[in-house]
Amino acid sequence: KLDRLTRGNHQGVVAELSPVQFCDYREIIQRAFEAGKDPFILILDRVSDTRNFGAICRTAECMGVDAIVIPIKGSAGINETTVKTSAGAIFNVPVSRVKKLENTIDDIRDSGIKILGITEKSDTELRPGLVSGPMALVLGSEEDGISEGVLQLCHFKHAIPMKGKISSLNVSVA
Repeated sequence: KLDRLTRGNHQGVVAELSPVQFCDYREIIQRAFEAGKDPFILILDRVSDTRNFGAICRTAECMGVDAIVIPIKGSAGINETTVKTSAGAIFNVPVSRVKKLENTIDDIRDSGIKILGITEKSDTELRPGLVSGPMALVLGSEEDGISEGVLQLCHFKHAIPMKGKISSLNVSVA
């Protein structure tokens, strides 16, 4: 059985470890407020592709995101592809896995953080200065965008301005 589980010389031992330690988003938010900083949280609704998740982690780390929140079910796993695509950024941005995204968003809202849904279904385009202060940015799945239940919980819904002929962006690019 060990030979089937491994590719190399297992020497009689096989261990499976999570490549990252998951965090509690509430602690991250509290620490940010205590430090006098506006929390910046990224919420991913059903983003299932590991490469997209890795690319999102890389951008999030570069943009100063305090934590990434993902649902336990329906999200991309964290594996070697995620780590490689993130260029190691997955180790520098806390990731919080939650049971029910809607309950988590309610909790984040109650802490005074504005929820901004990025959706092509909005008539209002995102522009600099439109939203400031404590913020949680919500991005949706590669196929369907943000689910209706999550979208209803957003304080603001904005589309990314599109100037070209293609009408949508890959979630990792958005």
